Amino acid sequence: MNSRERVRRALAHEPVDRVPIGFFAIDFDTVERVLGHETYLRAKAKSQIAFWEGRRDEVVQSWKEDTIALYRKLDFVDIINVSAMASSVAPPRDYEPEKVRRVDQSTWEARDGRVWKYSDITADLTVVSEPERTWAFIDFPLDAEPEPPDESIFEVVDAVVEALGADHYILGPCGGEAGMVMLGGMERGLMLYALQPDVVARAIAYHTRMAGLRDPFMVRPGTDGVLWGTDFAATSGPFISPRMFRRFCLPSIKERVAAVKSYGLSVLKHACGNNWKLLDMFVEAGYDAYQSIQASATMDLGAVKARYGDRIALWGGVRVESLVSGTPDDVRRDVETAMRVGAPGSGYILGTTHSVAVGTKYDNFLAMLDAYHDLARADRP
Repeated sequence: MNSRERVRRALAHEPVDRVPIGFFAIDFDTVERVLGHETYLRAKAKSQIAFWEGRRDEVVQSWKEDTIALYRKLDFVDIINVSAMASSVAPPRDYEPEKVRRVDQSTWEARDGRVWKYSDITADLTVVSEPERTWAFIDFPLDAEPEPPDESIFEVVDAVVEALGADHYILGPCGGEAGMVMLGGMERGLMLYALQPDVVARAIAYHTRMAGLRDPFMVRPGTDGVLWGTDFAATSGPFISPRMFRRFCLPSIKERVAAVKSYGLSVLKHACGNNWKLLDMFVEAGYDAYQSIQASATMDLGAVKARYGDRIALWGGVRVESLVSGTPDDVRRDVETAMRVGAPGSGYILGTTHSVAVGTKYDNFLAMLDAYHDLARADRP
């Protein structure tokens, strides 16, 4: 049973020869330890700065070569996600770099007033300020048509599929996820659900339609599914009430899931935070798997498995907090617990909450893999 068949069977809750393993992403510091050299792969800030400086080909070559090299070394990992940031879809070869001015060591500013700050903790760039604007129906025309993309944006995706797609389960791009739209950023966007609900509904309708029109351009031959990454909840609960989520978001999600599945792809949903009040709608939407399952937000894997494990596959179990701040023994206990409660009855993939994040201790990463191998061998018929 190769990785593609193993993951397909797990998603269908059918027997597998071993529990599949995969990750939303493996960030650059762990990649560098595995490969023994510097990389742009999942180096989000480093890649973005290089794009601003016009060094697109240098970044893309690294993403391409290092993704293939990483998963050839970690050849037991079943899932390869080539849809995450700083790892896949890139600017076209003839792109015009955005004009961005470096203000100081950690701050960049665009001509339109957007400001980015670098975080030492996440090694990422975050927009911390942008010009305020108002939104109206005219901003979301329902007769708009997307421009076909330049094929060169898929250089990395297509190379990974060609090199590894025959044996691995590849999660690639599509027209996009559209269910929860935040106009003007998180804080402003959440306020608009209450202050301008008709405009938010129009924006969701616009983005849903445009995503569907982009699907034929974005879905690549040889990919097996998509992994959508918009979070719907904080550690205390959903960003908006379940009633509002059902009204505003769920119809779009259901439409997008059905559209992507019409291409023969699976739809896996990454969602950090406390999603208990939304899980019935995850099932109703038709997601094939729920990835992340954040224990520190009360999403206990065993409890989720007991209530939903027969209706949606689960992917996670190793706490990112254990990888970053814990010990190898903490990580081994996470793996042992996850395999014990998640594996029975199939429908389970071992992975981490969120990702193998920046700051992961390499010994902890290796402990996770060693514990998985020990238990996978023990469970194999």
